[in-house]
Amino acid sequence: WFGLDVDVTLWSQQISFIVVGIIVLTSTRGLLLTMSKFFIWISSSKSSNIIVLFFSQIMGMYFMSMVVLMRMNMPAEYREIITEVLGDLQFNFYHRWFDVMFLVSASLTLALLYLAHKREVETADQLS
Repeated sequence: WFGLDVDVTLWSQQISFIVVGIIVLTSTRGLLLTMSKFFIWISSSKSSNIIVLFFSQIMGMYFMSMVVLMRMNMPAEYREIITEVLGDLQFNFYHRWFDVMFLVSASLTLALLYLAHKREVETADQLS
């Protein structure tokens, strides 16, 4: 490369780790923005404490799912590092449930979008 000796393996790992970090940060930021809008919409003076606890639980689960997802896509030598840090966590169980929950939520989203579209068409037919 232009007369430079570049370690492609090293730089590709570093750049991919930075890109994954950016994706995790922006995804978490998007979740926080959505949750804050929802929090403002449903909050009252009496229910604010329980809502904060609920959203804390959601954020913890979201963070753990991002770690599991990131671990699933890493090379084997780096997976071992995350496994050592998190301890005896059954990653295969969480990988399977991650896939199941994705399929269920995608199916439900498709069904809800279909029903919303069908309702909109029926409303438009009734108006004309």
